[in-house]
Order: sequence, then C-alpha cells, then structure tokens
Amino acid sequence: MKTYVATPSTRERNWLVVDASGKTLGRLATQVADALRGKRKPEYTPHCDVGDFVVVVNAAKVAVTGNKRAEKRYYRHSGYPGALRSRTLAQMLDRRPEEVLRLAVKGMMPRNRLARQQLRKLKIYPGPEHPHAAQRPAPMEVDA
Repeated sequence: MKTYVATPSTRERNWLVVDASGKTLGRLATQVADALRGKRKPEYTPHCDVGDFVVVVNAAKVAVTGNKRAEKRYYRHSGYPGALRSRTLAQMLDRRPEEVLRLAVKGMMPRNRLARQQLRKLKIYPGPEHPHAAQRPAPMEVDA
C-alpha cells in the first residue's frame, strides 16, 4: 500500500465563509487555522498547501471571555529605542477588528514559509459584506 501524497496539481481548494459574530476569538482562530492548512481534509499533506480559502465576515463582533477587552494588550516596536507601543484589545477592535483575528490565526500557524503562504488565503472583513461572491463560498461550521 502506497502512501498518498498531495501535490499542487492534484489539490482541490474550496472557498469557505465564516460568520464570526458571537464566536469566541481563540476557538474560532484554531478552526480557521486548521482549514487554511488543510487539516480538515483526508488528503492533508504537511509539506504541501492543500488548504482552503477562508472568508471571515463580522470580525468586529467577535467575542472574548473574561476581562480580556481591557487587559489583553497588543505590542509593536519600530526598532528605535523607546518606541514600544501597545494597545488594548478594545482599542484594536475599534480601530482594526480584522487585524485582531489575523494575529490570532497567525499565532496558531507554524512559523515557516508555507504557513506565511497559507495565511494569504485568509480574507477578513469587519462587516457582513465581502467581495468574494463570485467564488461561491460554502458556509463553514464552527463550534462555539
């Protein structure tokens, strides 16, 4: 019995749409990361990109538990001394809600070139509209 190995010519990519309203941030991010990598498919191959495109809508309505809106912080540094900046989760959701979900999914992917390539297949929108209707994305079931 030979082991099946997916190749870029034999892969099949689907488009999935996820409604993030009311979903917990971390639980949603793990399932989106699995779909991007292709781990939900039987032909999953770790070294080949067999994952699906994922469109996330209503990213501004994502839920978090506890007091994370006030206490969770996002840091960035420009490289200059004394230039460390931070924002709370509430400030990030007000300013750029799609960035919150993108960073959560990115943290659950491996740190390599393939994962950076797979992360480009993630499309996040703060509201209910998205421009990918021509691809006819199928709704993805997400466990709350």
